[in-house]
Amino acid sequence: MTETDPKPPVSEGNEKAARGDKASPGKYVYDGRTPPINIFLHWCKACNICIAFCPKKVLEPDREGKPTLAHPEKCTQCAICWLHCPDFAITSNYK
Repeated sequence: MTETDPKPPVSEGNEKAARGDKASPGKYVYDGRTPPINIFLHWCKACNICIAFCPKKVLEPDREGKPTLAHPEKCTQCAICWLHCPDFAITSNYK
């Protein structure tokens, strides 16, 4: 665009995203009801790769060493846990 061209209109969603509001479209926000990920414990072999790679420390091991969703509000849907799971035991409820 040149200086003489008018600026494109800014929609409400783009304006919120530009300001960094939590409710901007496309950004995951935990609603307190639906967990951000599903963990299929019967498929899991307790390798703990998901726990080790999680940048926000959302997952913690249970007594058997299998991952549990300890801090769902910290999940950012980065996809590291389900992409690195060798058993495909983790899926997202959002993506």
